[in-house]
Amino acid sequence: MQDMRNPHRWAMLSLGMAGNGAACVFIYGLPFLLPAFQSERGLSLAQAGFLVGAPSLGMLGTLVLWGWITDRFGERLAMTSGLALTGALLLGAAYAESTLLLGACAVLAGAAGASVNASSGRVVLGWFPKEQRGVAMGLRQTALPLGVACAGLLTTVFPTVRAALLAMAVLCLGVGLLVGLLVVDPPRPEAAASGVRAASPYRSRALWRVHAASMLLVVPQFATSAFALAYLIGEHDWDPAVAGALVSGAQILGAVGRLACGRWSDLAGSRLRPMRRLAVGNAAVMLLLAVGIATPIGTPLIIAATAIAMSGNGLAFTAVSELAGPSWAGRVMGVQNTGQNLVAALTPGFVGALITSTSYGVAYAVAGLFALAAASATPAEPAAAAPEPASASA
Repeated sequence: MQDMRNPHRWAMLSLGMAGNGAACVFIYGLPFLLPAFQSERGLSLAQAGFLVGAPSLGMLGTLVLWGWITDRFGERLAMTSGLALTGALLLGAAYAESTLLLGACAVLAGAAGASVNASSGRVVLGWFPKEQRGVAMGLRQTALPLGVACAGLLTTVFPTVRAALLAMAVLCLGVGLLVGLLVVDPPRPEAAASGVRAASPYRSRALWRVHAASMLLVVPQFATSAFALAYLIGEHDWDPAVAGALVSGAQILGAVGRLACGRWSDLAGSRLRPMRRLAVGNAAVMLLLAVGIATPIGTPLIIAATAIAMSGNGLAFTAVSELAGPSWAGRVMGVQNTGQNLVAALTPGFVGALITSTSYGVAYAVAGLFALAAASATPAEPAAAAPEPASASA
């Protein structure tokens, strides 16, 4: 058995974060290139929007597949091959002459980049004991906001489409090489090592309920993050630059919140109780925001609501990985990501339509009800959790 006091597990977490962050720079960083797509390629806003959403479309089709590859062949292979494919496809995208080919490369690169979502999370499950796993997964979940921040810097330094895509390709290839050289897969569970098929964790309703609660919580998260800037500028006449800085600050608060919630869950010895309580708090702040939306307190409330809505994501990922057990963790995190990304893709359109037809207050009240439903959907702590991997019991 491996000694879990060995500090190299933090190096494994750092490499997993780097892999996840490198993919996020491309997958979630393309919106920074939207003006360049329009000016350099003469695209309409709708056409440029398709290119921005293309990586997420690719992700939806492969998250569970990459989870299976991770469970079957290990984290290092999944992350290395996924990042290498992403880098190669981005090189192709950089030199694509037609918009159709560029879009196809973006879809396929998103499909390849999905590899890090399940595999980097599974590294946390395998190398960290339960009492440290909340903080570790919280750190891992900060890769997304940090990756988006890196994308903003990268596209400032490389403002043209080709230069930015080449820089993203080099980043993915470089991090993929580091992962391939340095990542050590955690010890495999005995069942996986012997070829015995582990029982499906989906026989338990608890896992389905966590998936459902997580999907419901995506609604308030994207209702706030997608429209906070428009609200501050349109309803309170904020300067766009100042409003953008304020919304970016809310994202940073959300990243810090993920770490704090991870530590909270470690101290509580539970992911589900903090998840339920945070969902109730999320609902309360959203409903307060709905009431005070047209008043001066609307500004601090929308910042608080944005940060709180982001904070619990790591709790759900840790919960599903522990409920699944090590033999199924990759696939289950793939399902988790797929469900959340699907709701994330639909939420801005529906919330935007609701705001247009009614008001911000009504839209945020509805989002608060989704958070309240998530609190109800979150299951109680299961009587018997999935068995711990051997590495976590040493």
